[in-house]
Amino acid sequence: MKAILCTAFGPPSDLVLADVASPPPGPSGVKIAIEAAGLNFPDVLIVQGKYQSKPPFPFSPGAEVAGTVLEVGERVTSVKPGDRVMALCTVGGFAEEVSTAEASVFKIPDTMSFEDAAAFPLTYGTTYHGLVDRGALLAGETLLVTGAGGGVGLAAVQIGVALGARVIAAAGSREKLDAAVASGASDTIDYTTESLVDRIKALTNDAGADVIYEAVGGDVFDACLRGIAWGGRLLIIGFAGGRIPEIPANRLLLKGASAVGVFWGSFAARYPAANRANFERLFELVASGALAPKIGARYPLADVARAMEDMADRKIVGKAIVTTH
Repeated sequence: MKAILCTAFGPPSDLVLADVASPPPGPSGVKIAIEAAGLNFPDVLIVQGKYQSKPPFPFSPGAEVAGTVLEVGERVTSVKPGDRVMALCTVGGFAEEVSTAEASVFKIPDTMSFEDAAAFPLTYGTTYHGLVDRGALLAGETLLVTGAGGGVGLAAVQIGVALGARVIAAAGSREKLDAAVASGASDTIDYTTESLVDRIKALTNDAGADVIYEAVGGDVFDACLRGIAWGGRLLIIGFAGGRIPEIPANRLLLKGASAVGVFWGSFAARYPAANRANFERLFELVASGALAPKIGARYPLADVARAMEDMADRKIVGKAIVTTH
């Protein structure tokens, strides 16, 4: 089978397309013929050796896939060959086939395409866990989403609206903010041309945002900390902007606020039953029409390096998908 391989940490341009052996599923594993895979910012980091996990070489990047079950291990009971599924795999997704643990595999709703399914598990799984389990977002509260034009950001906008929150979207271009408005955001902030702190205060009558879904880091994070409401929850999703910020403890004290880490992958591994329950609720929201991934770019398997470069250059609005056919 064909697979994108990382043979040493470096820029995406060093990735190669190669023929490799089909991966066996193992006793508790599921082997999937991949139709589409989702591209995420951690994929860009992991090939450069900048992510928290560093797989042994050679490895194929790609953490979320959708396709058809080819084979299951002897202990697998939830899916069977021929089932349409989405799955998390940490690495191995930018290939024609992958094997991953049964706990990370979910049947795709009948109405969902393979491309939408490939865009779904990491972004929506992370976001639902963040907003509900970690942020305790309530109907009527104000949710601020940074990086709102990306796949994770748009998922946060959609889920926030579905939970009954008022959503303020912050991003770095009009195109990205328009996508957030189309996903349900009530107000927008362009933090390349506007003061993020001043706009938060203006839009909330100086009260601040109750929950902040923060995936950018750097100066954006610092501004969010100044714009949080009393009793607010600042959800730390990631640092796409590069700089990992430090938190002055006095700001949390004075606002009675919390800074909350969101590491969905670890949550899913530690609490698989709770994670599966979250996905059941997410699929209900998909069926109701409340959630729908926005796919902003599609790339063939051979062009994964270009896809990663486009993501690093902030050229993609919504989710990027890698297809195998």
